[in-house]
Amino acid sequence: MEVHLHLSDTHDQEAGALLSQLLGGDTWPVFTVPLAGDHRLYVVYRALEGEAGIDYLVHHPDWDVAETLTQDDGHFMGPGLSWAELTAAADNGLPGGSTTDPHARLLLLLPAFGDDALPDDAVERLTAALRARTRVEAPERIAATCLAHQGEWGPTHWTTGEGGYLINDGGYSFRNPAHSFAWPTARLAQIATALTP
Repeated sequence: MEVHLHLSDTHDQEAGALLSQLLGGDTWPVFTVPLAGDHRLYVVYRALEGEAGIDYLVHHPDWDVAETLTQDDGHFMGPGLSWAELTAAADNGLPGGSTTDPHARLLLLLPAFGDDALPDDAVERLTAALRARTRVEAPERIAATCLAHQGEWGPTHWTTGEGGYLINDGGYSFRNPAHSFAWPTARLAQIATALTP
């Protein structure tokens, strides 16, 4: 379901110009959020003509390649983060990333999240981030709308799997072990540990 956020004409133009700059240049902007155990979460603005999108990748120095957590594009895959994992990554304060600001991190990682069990203060938390880091009108209404719809995949149910780590039932999620495209069990466990609040 597509969500339309009502911004002023000026803000709408500014947002469009920023997105064009991020996805339309010769370089691919990359933002980093450190996680536990020397893992890193990378947000890559894939500025590839005809295939532009945003990739959320998890990597560890011992791995040969990064694992795709979420893809936000025409061939979307996700979600990759529960609400608790999202806020933990935003709040961990670990150095070595693009920013330690929890509001900026929350907004940067928000498109990778999907969770049908939100705490009572979720709208308040997102509203505070929108007020601190954007100039949108009616941030509380926008926060409530974003949390109600949650990207292309919508709210997803998270449970603790047999291995003791978080998995979900998302139809497009790499963290749903029921899918043939899900990560191997060992990787599911490792990434869940890195994201543990």
